[in-house]
Amino acid sequence: MQFRQAAPEDAQQAVPLMYSSGPAAFDYVFAVPGYSDAQAFLRQAFVDGAGEFGWRNHVVGELDGAVVAVGAGFGGATKWPFTLAAARQILGHYGWRHAAGVITRGLRVESVIPPPTGAMHYLAHLAVSPSWRGHGFGSALVGYLLDTVRDTGQGPVILDVATTNPDAQRLYQRLGFEVTRERRSTLANGQGRVPDHRRMQWRAPA
Repeated sequence: MQFRQAAPEDAQQAVPLMYSSGPAAFDYVFAVPGYSDAQAFLRQAFVDGAGEFGWRNHVVGELDGAVVAVGAGFGGATKWPFTLAAARQILGHYGWRHAAGVITRGLRVESVIPPPTGAMHYLAHLAVSPSWRGHGFGSALVGYLLDTVRDTGQGPVILDVATTNPDAQRLYQRLGFEVTRERRSTLANGQGRVPDHRRMQWRAPA
């Protein structure tokens, strides 16, 4: 598998993987019955390129011409640029009628999965195609993103993992991440329930 910067034309393969990294939370925020599902919004935001969900913020892992892994890494300085990009993308996709509700739900999710602040470097949207899990691609993806952090000298490196995804937590622990906090969630609607999440921080080898 080879890693590279994502591109707009990766949307068809990359967006379902992004969605699989947190489907319940994505559905809670972005699914509007009778109007749009979460992946439709994510596709538009990915192709747009800006913000947390844009292609410029992602790397993909490619195998035999197919995208089989995706991930993102960003720091605390992105908070306001990403917020403005998300507001523009949400308004453009949902219109005034639904945008306020989507934005409100997104802000609520930040109580469970808060964005990075200060010098933090945050890993997000980490996913590997189901048919290629168990082949070391998840470790390779996180390792690639950690190498990028080392090159820029940023840190500490953090991520959040749902308590409903113990396999991912075990993977991150093998790679040197430790649980530092657990946040409970009471967020739920007809489209999804945001699970409790554990924040994990990477401890660089001595």
